[in-house]
Amino acid sequence: MAQSSQRKPRKQKPLRRKVAQRAPRRTFLVFSEGQKTEPEYLKALKREPAVRDIASVDIRIHDDTLGSAPLTLVEAAADACARESGEGSEIDEFWCFFDVEWPQNHPNLKRARAFADKSKVNVAVSNPCFELWLLLHFQDQTAWLDTSAAKRLLKQRDGTRGQGLDSSAYMPMRAEAAQRARSLEQRHRGNGTKFPDNNPSSGVYSFLAAVEHLSE
Repeated sequence: MAQSSQRKPRKQKPLRRKVAQRAPRRTFLVFSEGQKTEPEYLKALKREPAVRDIASVDIRIHDDTLGSAPLTLVEAAADACARESGEGSEIDEFWCFFDVEWPQNHPNLKRARAFADKSKVNVAVSNPCFELWLLLHFQDQTAWLDTSAAKRLLKQRDGTRGQGLDSSAYMPMRAEAAQRARSLEQRHRGNGTKFPDNNPSSGVYSFLAAVEHLSE
């Protein structure tokens, strides 16, 4: 028997534009001890294509002057976290950036860390200071150093002589800085060195990991 020449009509696919699926937007609120260098670094990070072009990342810097005491910073962040808790919150993660300082440490450092843990506030502590984190963009640093030495070494490497942060010198090397900071943490853990005696070290790499893994 001859087959029919008629073909069954094909089902027409709906002419709908595919909508790109974006990751949920996550917002980081940072409380910083430093009023200049740390905010400049964070603003430079926000401008990086890997962060700027991804809608899931937003870094906000707390603008109010709170002083340099770590415990004061953590308390302010904890208060903000308590106010912002709940499904309608605009802030997903709360962070504090502060230093240990040597030869004279900031007061109440251990209390600040313990209170942060209790209050679900993340901390990125640099020991002795944030300049150590910046120095790690250029070189390894495994020897103990005080705050003055860290600042002096950084001035020799970045060439700015303390006249502001040249973001173009740092952003391309932030992955190397993170690896060096991670290695320092592993070294202290292996030696049994506890905070705040874990000099040199910087937890800023953990903040970068929290932000940049969202853009992968």
